[in-house]
Amino acid sequence: MTGEALSGAPARYWHPLADGRLQCDLCPRECRLRDGQRGFCFVRANAGGRLVLTTDGRSSGFCIDPIEKKPLNHFHPGTSVLSFGTAGCNLGCKFCQNWDISTSREMDRLADEASGEQIARAASGNGCVSVAYTYNDPVIFAEYALDVARACRARGLNNVAVTAGYVNPEARNDFFAGMDAANVDLKAFDDDFYRRVTGGRLAPVLDTLTYLRHETDVWLEVTTLLIPGHNDSDDELRAQASWMVRELGPDVPLHFSAFHPDHRMRHVPRTPASTLTRAREIALAAGLRYVYTGNVHDRRGGTTFCPGCARPLIERDWYALLRFDLDVTDGRGRCPHCATEIAGVFDAEPGDFGPRRIPIRLSAR
Repeated sequence: MTGEALSGAPARYWHPLADGRLQCDLCPRECRLRDGQRGFCFVRANAGGRLVLTTDGRSSGFCIDPIEKKPLNHFHPGTSVLSFGTAGCNLGCKFCQNWDISTSREMDRLADEASGEQIARAASGNGCVSVAYTYNDPVIFAEYALDVARACRARGLNNVAVTAGYVNPEARNDFFAGMDAANVDLKAFDDDFYRRVTGGRLAPVLDTLTYLRHETDVWLEVTTLLIPGHNDSDDELRAQASWMVRELGPDVPLHFSAFHPDHRMRHVPRTPASTLTRAREIALAAGLRYVYTGNVHDRRGGTTFCPGCARPLIERDWYALLRFDLDVTDGRGRCPHCATEIAGVFDAEPGDFGPRRIPIRLSAR
């Protein structure tokens, strides 16, 4: 799109090219933009020879959720999180479950607006422990997300990124320096799938995962949406789990989530619960200690078991905690039966927010 009158907040991560275009350096797409042209993500644009973020300070909506919905099962269980996103995305997943937001080309979808201080104040005032950058990928609105994150940290709130991890190293370092936890969407363990179905590549995502695990203190969990016939073979599941054990270690939780027909893959059937159970068993057999199922009713698949004595320690029914049986000291949990350390960030007493979802408005519009 060219010739459009554009405005927005100054963006980072770009440089001018000899032919007059700007190259956006935020993510591996490295879009090269003429004046008036938007990038693939639609929200970063060349406005008169400078890169701007057109969605700064604007949101597609705010909602208070349980932290387990992100999903994060080992980060302050039972607590509430104020969630928000903007519009656009730097991947083009054919199966996107939030496609109405991520593929939006209508800025009037951004019906709410708020500064970082307003968001932090709303989260704190509503009893939230964290703020989550989600719905669309927060990497594409990194500048806005980091403004919010600074305000949240000043009030003692945690920052949570729900992201596909498709980001270049400089922006990645800055973005995750503002985060306390992340759930990274690993779409598949196959580069051909990434190219055909998401329009991206696998390698940058694996780089983000290893970076988060070994070079930051960000609490990390991983989610893979299983799509029947596309990324759910035994071989691929085994390869993914084995890579995680080898490169990330056995303590990074993995969530297998059920696909439902949506966007441009409405012809693909819903994921059977048996597929998630099979995937969970394969990943556990490969050596991962914490593997969960999502988008299905599966109390066993939602429960945290001790990897030492196999007792159920945190039992969940959907997003409700039914049992919390951990000894917690300074945020670290141990099994009260065998003293095995349970990876995560825990409170001595869990939250009791439950499975509620509470939409809120921050602006007067």
